[in-house]
Amino acid sequence: MTTEATIEQATLDWLEDLGYTHKDGTAIVHHPKDVVLKDALLTFIQKTYPQLPSDMQALAVAEFTNNVGADLEHRNRSFHLKCTKGIDLNYEDAQGNEKAIHVYPIDFEYPENNSFWAVNQFSITGKNKRRPDIIIYINGLPLIVFELKNWYDENTKLKEAHNQIQHYKKDIPQLFEYNALTVISDGNEAQHGMFSSGMEWFAPWKSINGKDTVEEDDFQMHTLLFGLFPKARLLNYIKNFIFHEDHNGSLIKKGAKYHQFFGVNFAVEAAKHSVRPFGDGRIGVIWHTQGSGKSISMAIYTGILRSLPELKNPTIVVQVDRSDLDMQLYENFVLAKDLVGDVHHAESTDDLRKLLSVGAGGVIFTTIEKFRLKQTTDEVLGELEHPVLSERENIIVMADEAHRTQYGLLDGFASNLRNALPNASFIGFTGTPVDKKDADTEEVFGNVIHTYDIKQAVEDKATVNIYYEPRLAKLHLWNENIDDEVDEITEGEEDSGNLKWAAIEDAAGSEDRVNKIAKDILQHFTKRIETLDGKAMVVCMSRRNCVKMYDALIALDGCPEVAVVMTGNISKDPVEWNQHFRTKDAQEALKKRFRKVDDPLKIVIVRDMWLTGFDAPCVHTMYVDKIMKGHNLMQAITRTNRVFKDKENGVIVDYIGIGDNLKSATDKYTKGGGTGKPTIDMEQALELFFNQVEYCKTMIPDTVDYSNWKALREADKVLLVKKGVNHLVKYDEDANNFMKAEKKLSGLLSIVKSQPAIQEYAVDVLYMQHVSKAVRNAKSVKSNRSEQKQQIKELISQSIDSEDIVDVFAMAGIEKPDISILDETFLLGAKKEKDGNALKIEIIKNILKDEIKLRLHKNIKKYTSLKEELEKVIEKYHNNALDSYATIAELVERAQELQQDDKRTEELGLSEEELAFYDILAAKQDIIKEKGLMQDIVHGVVKAVKSNLQLDWTKKENAKAAIRLAVKKELRGKVSITKLNDILAEIMEQAEGQFSDWSA
Repeated sequence: MTTEATIEQATLDWLEDLGYTHKDGTAIVHHPKDVVLKDALLTFIQKTYPQLPSDMQALAVAEFTNNVGADLEHRNRSFHLKCTKGIDLNYEDAQGNEKAIHVYPIDFEYPENNSFWAVNQFSITGKNKRRPDIIIYINGLPLIVFELKNWYDENTKLKEAHNQIQHYKKDIPQLFEYNALTVISDGNEAQHGMFSSGMEWFAPWKSINGKDTVEEDDFQMHTLLFGLFPKARLLNYIKNFIFHEDHNGSLIKKGAKYHQFFGVNFAVEAAKHSVRPFGDGRIGVIWHTQGSGKSISMAIYTGILRSLPELKNPTIVVQVDRSDLDMQLYENFVLAKDLVGDVHHAESTDDLRKLLSVGAGGVIFTTIEKFRLKQTTDEVLGELEHPVLSERENIIVMADEAHRTQYGLLDGFASNLRNALPNASFIGFTGTPVDKKDADTEEVFGNVIHTYDIKQAVEDKATVNIYYEPRLAKLHLWNENIDDEVDEITEGEEDSGNLKWAAIEDAAGSEDRVNKIAKDILQHFTKRIETLDGKAMVVCMSRRNCVKMYDALIALDGCPEVAVVMTGNISKDPVEWNQHFRTKDAQEALKKRFRKVDDPLKIVIVRDMWLTGFDAPCVHTMYVDKIMKGHNLMQAITRTNRVFKDKENGVIVDYIGIGDNLKSATDKYTKGGGTGKPTIDMEQALELFFNQVEYCKTMIPDTVDYSNWKALREADKVLLVKKGVNHLVKYDEDANNFMKAEKKLSGLLSIVKSQPAIQEYAVDVLYMQHVSKAVRNAKSVKSNRSEQKQQIKELISQSIDSEDIVDVFAMAGIEKPDISILDETFLLGAKKEKDGNALKIEIIKNILKDEIKLRLHKNIKKYTSLKEELEKVIEKYHNNALDSYATIAELVERAQELQQDDKRTEELGLSEEELAFYDILAAKQDIIKEKGLMQDIVHGVVKAVKSNLQLDWTKKENAKAAIRLAVKKELRGKVSITKLNDILAEIMEQAEGQFSDWSA
């Protein structure tokens, strides 16, 4: 039978295997109240610092064993700082010369110079007499306490071991003044943590070397001992991976988990080989999923880098992409100042330049946009290139969320950063997997050093599981006359179809639907907090919908305090929204309130804010009414996965249909992370890139000279771009070919962006990208009639009704009310993704979106019925929420329709812009008198229209009259005179839609 004693003996045996000396505590002579073995500590001091006089050696022992502080936590911090950072002693040598020496109680550099004792049966007297199971003494200092329970006693679990430690803190507090680490075990499980931490913060150590997969069926005590307790590793942990946060006088002691320990250590080794001049400056990427302590890892890493003698007091630049993330990470570093030292925050571009231009050392926080160029003013000429701020090689840039902002190496902030710090080295930290589609993170930062994904984090209880609950507010269109009502609103305007099109996205904001969802949210949240107190976030797709949701919620009886968190534009936003706009200080105050579980503010409504970089552990539910995907979706939902007291899970309640996106994103997160990258022949890619640049240049007139692009003022750049645009937009085919060519060029750029050879083509690429954007805008349908848009949005809101909220699982006959996003059943759809369905959907959807947008103005009749489009939106909404794979048939059908249009133009011998006019004439065939090909008439009509176009012609009555006259002349004798005006009206409507943005 396994007993507590045999678990204790097994632990002692393994410690002896690791080189520890077992000592029987009953044989150690000491005062009952003493916990430090001062003779052993003095022996170490004498051996390590023999030059010290004996009285100074005794003083050193006294210094290390006299800890100041009003309470146990402060005394523990006092000792920890002395232990890890050492103390200064001044003394006189035998000749009377004054000397100074820095003394440590442990030799961290050479582990074998220390004594490691595993002591059991050691009694200590305090308020009561207690005997911890095992104490690890290093040089006489009691640094680790083990509390072990009987594996086979069904009434004794890990919690009892933790509870016993809490009693020890009361009965023998002097032991915990020196405690670095506490281990609790019930035989089956073994976990490590800080003596002051709650049970939820204790965790297993799941790897022996950090490189292989975690030990799944291990004996946890064995893995913990051989993974953490090798002497050098334990000393490294004590010195570098433990710190105290000071929260206004209240201390919280923290220590790294195994993934942080190994990830940071691997990154330290990578830095030693990669930092210039030892390597190419690409240290690598750490991917640790959101909620698993990434900011702590970054702080620990910073502290170690600053202490490395090889780096000669480096400067660490912590760079983030948004100011809210900047402040949160900065505050976390300030809390970890025991590790990182003083931290500087760059408040402006000038402040950043000043901080980086001084000597070595320090930690500097900045957003990427502070690496901006200074603009021309009346007094000063602007900058064409970012000035070099420091050429030192011991500058290390740590980029938070590595893949977001580091790819503008050709131009922009990332390029400026590298110009400012040409010899710096880079490491990326990210909570989301690298997105190969957008950019190659490894090409910029180096290889992935360490991965800790969401599945492992949940298994380790570093984060809580997230459950998914699909609910659906079905929509239907009850207003059959909506087209007529829109026409009344837009009477006399030429582009009402454009207004209709622009309004379709607001379908989900219909008043009836929002009211029903608000009611459902309140009912759901009320039930949720009956068993677990906490907070909720509601995510809406627009700021307007956020305000609607707020109004709907607060109108309900029993609704707790709710706040909308969003930005505002006081020149454009309704005055009624003003109550939701806050200053920066007010925003911070709201954050602090929301993080406190007992504060009455229970629900916040957001669109984008607080979905990244914001931690409120008490948030346990998120209500989603916004389509999100990829890392944006994962970052959002992981607001609910933080460990907090008795919280066992987070819940995502889905009203809009993110299920399939969630499957795909989760599946990506649970995979190995960064492996399987296809090999790219860089020389071949460069050749393709150079050829594509030359091809794009052939499409720009020789008279356009953009070689001095970077030196131009913005006003001059605009004129130069306009020259290129004017040349391209005359003919649709030229414009479309150029847009395709530039898209291919930018795609090749993402592959070759890190190659120095592309720099000489930077101006070419920048100009092509600017022209392509301008051409795309010129070809798109525009409307600035905001008042009409608002009226149509309200009409849509009133015209769409919703049925009661449906529990999708219940409707499908599934009994299980919740599915974990990591559950195999849930991931099944994502695992089947490789059959091509999901890929086909995405490709067809994107092609259709672009094609319809491009073709909208070419065939007003075909694409502008609001009723039809709304019904399609509602249908897609339902399909998305229930089963997005069902949409493939509809998408294929739509794609075939568009392909059919292309085929018709070819068969009829027409251009794309002529096809819509052909449809108008073909529909009126009975009134056309002329025999022969309809195409000939169409050619003549389109030529008549285009020959009379002029700038802003739709706003000039005489210009429109000239076109009408030209078309009449073309049709005279070919169309019945009595019907000529009817067909002329339709031709003019199409012409105004199709050529309204015409420019010479």
